[in-house]
Order: sequence, then structure tokens, then C-alpha cells
Amino acid sequence: MKEGWNCLAFEELTGNDVYEILKLREAVFILEQQCLYIDIDNVDKTSHHITFIKEDKLLAYARIIPGNSPDHVIIGRIIVNESVRGTGLGKELVHTAIAQAQIHYSPIRIDISAQDYLRRFYESFGFIVHGIIYDLDGIPHIDMTLQLV
Repeated sequence: MKEGWNCLAFEELTGNDVYEILKLREAVFILEQQCLYIDIDNVDKTSHHITFIKEDKLLAYARIIPGNSPDHVIIGRIIVNESVRGTGLGKELVHTAIAQAQIHYSPIRIDISAQDYLRRFYESFGFIVHGIIYDLDGIPHIDMTLQLV
């Protein structure tokens, strides 16, 4: 992957790219947040992968998953490296993921499963809560939707 923002289909990723993505996801979701879950879920193969690289280091990542209809996508595994949290990179990541979803899929709706403590963060992008808080791997989550049309 090149420096800056990238959006690549799984087939476009190199072995090293996949390794770095899985390493970051493991460091944050499994080790830092202490969630024991199967991260390699066969969804990566059908997704587009958003990355931000600086000085050969993966600092931000998300994946865009095709939804159950052509006008629907899901953005997931939204993650910022601990070393750059609080710098605004998370906001850039979500803006970039939404923009890339529109470019690659032209959805009218984007869904996320957000950690509940980040509810206000996602609401700042226009996501609206639907449903109730639920436990996902020991962390309270809430389903949210962004209507684009």
C-alpha cells in the first residue's frame, strides 16, 4: 500500500498488506479491548479495505462490506492505531470510508455496529441509532444507520 489513503479490494492487497491489517485489528480488538472472537470471518474477501499509511506504518483501517442488497453497505472494523488517537484521524477515516462506499457501491444506506461509547462520534456524521444496546464480545454495541438518499 502506498503512503496516505488507500481503498483496495481484497484481491489488490499483498500478503504484507493483509498481515499489517490483521496485526492492527488483533492489537486493538483482541488484545487492547480483550475480546476473544474470530476476526478472520471470510468477510474480508468480499470487502473493500480502507487504510491510512504514514512512514510505512498502518495508522487507520476500516472495511466496506457489501450489504444484502445493492443499495446497502456496512462499514466495519473501524480502527485507529493507539499512537495517533485524538488527532482527528478517526474522523478522517469515517469520512473517507463513507466517500469510498459511495464511489464503489452507490448505496442509499450505510450501517455500522458501533461501540455504544462512540455513539455521539458516529451521530456527528449523520448516523442514527436503531434498535437497543446489545452485548457483542463483552462490549456494549448499538446498530446505527446513515441514510444517504
